Amino acid sequence: MNRINQALRQDKKLLSIYFTAGHPALNDTVPIIQELERCGVDMIEIGLPFSDPLADGPTIQRSSTTALNNGMSTSLLFKQLEAIRDSVKIPLIIMGYFNPVLQFGVDAFCEKCHEIGIDGLILPDLPLAEYETHYRSIFKDKGLANIFLITPQTSEERIRQIDQASDAFIYMVSSASTTGSLAGFGTTQQSYFERIYAMNLKNPCIVGFGIKDALTFKAATSLAKGGIIGSAFIQMLEQNGVDGIAGFVNSILR
Repeated sequence: MNRINQALRQDKKLLSIYFTAGHPALNDTVPIIQELERCGVDMIEIGLPFSDPLADGPTIQRSSTTALNNGMSTSLLFKQLEAIRDSVKIPLIIMGYFNPVLQFGVDAFCEKCHEIGIDGLILPDLPLAEYETHYRSIFKDKGLANIFLITPQTSEERIRQIDQASDAFIYMVSSASTTGSLAGFGTTQQSYFERIYAMNLKNPCIVGFGIKDALTFKAATSLAKGGIIGSAFIQMLEQNGVDGIAGFVNSILR
């Protein structure tokens, strides 16, 4: 069973942390992952930096630019992660845009993920139809879960299609805004959470966008399996580095 599915079976709300590989410093990638696991995080999303991250807010855009300027690349990320499974057991997901994957070669990219022990991919700009027609068999052969995003604007028909095509969790974007732009969750988001919960999907949902502290994590996970924190964690890294991770995670899970 995929490590993601094992994590989802736990009787708890899951905390997933997103960070950009190669940021703040080029060689921070592995130490950040190791420290996040040590501090009790359930899953980690490793951001593959890209030069044109349209769905990302200023914090993640800035981290992506810094990582690229530091020299981060797809090949280097794979090299950094070669021995990651010697020390880290929790699910690891690579999140990024499809263009770098296409440039690397989809087969080659998935093979490297399989060799290293990556459990899934989040590629927001890979269309569902394209995935099902051309790439589903490759992902399945390499044991990779493909995780799709839904938003408050996603139709029920589309959500049902995504649920049918998924075999891990659905990334439930809390709003139509870019990452890092929400101050909290209001009645609009709560109604959206309730609507998705009432659909009784076969895959659990994990909420992303707008989670920054214990209060928003609790609100986001009231009707979902877990929550994802990205921008707030990256901002903390920029201020405090790896040494600040324990305090940050403890503040969420207290």
